[in-house]
Amino acid sequence: MGQLGGFLLALPVLVLSMVAHEYAHGYAALRQGDNTAKLLGRLTFNPVKHIDPWMSLLLPAMLWFGSGGQFLFGGAKPVPVNPRNYRHYRRGDIIVSLAGIAANLVLVVVFVVLSVGIGIVGSGAEAGVGRGVLAAAQRVMFLGVWFNLLLANFNLIPIPPLDGSHVLYHLLPPNIGLKYREVSRHGILILLAMLLFFRPILFILLRPAIYALDWAAAIIRPFSIASVGIF
Repeated sequence: MGQLGGFLLALPVLVLSMVAHEYAHGYAALRQGDNTAKLLGRLTFNPVKHIDPWMSLLLPAMLWFGSGGQFLFGGAKPVPVNPRNYRHYRRGDIIVSLAGIAANLVLVVVFVVLSVGIGIVGSGAEAGVGRGVLAAAQRVMFLGVWFNLLLANFNLIPIPPLDGSHVLYHLLPPNIGLKYREVSRHGILILLAMLLFFRPILFILLRPAIYALDWAAAIIRPFSIASVGIF
């Protein structure tokens, strides 16, 4: 499969994973007393409401084709929330921040189960177009496992404004926490620099996702229809 075909298969799974992440933030905020996302029409799985042309389309394309089909990542427009509306600010901020990560981890389980299920069905299929389609579908499911592990791990990195920074902020003394949150002004630039120029550092921070992917692959491998790899 060429790079373009691989990209066209991988991008919808990445978009689904990003949309689920953002929807979870908005839903958790609503449960904590903030209806900002709902009022702005962002409490939806409609990808059009969440896609950012740069982060959701151009950046993934640049990373995919720039790496020869070896790396894909991106992001969606953050769902707007107003922490002042939370019934309990500290608890609400932590819950809302971790909701997106929790959604990605749930999708990891879903994609593992689907991958195994496709493998079971495909094991009884005769060689041909049908088996080839199932093999491609299993590969896409495995990509879903990887993307969601990657998104969960990436968002736990404690660089503002990533989700992990909200949790760390509440663990710091107030005066240090305020200075820490000021980093969010430059957080996006730091993250883009890591993605584009300092990937070795980023890969070190993402080792938990890589290890978890190995465990997932060990579960899927006995049911593999064809050779299933990350890319």
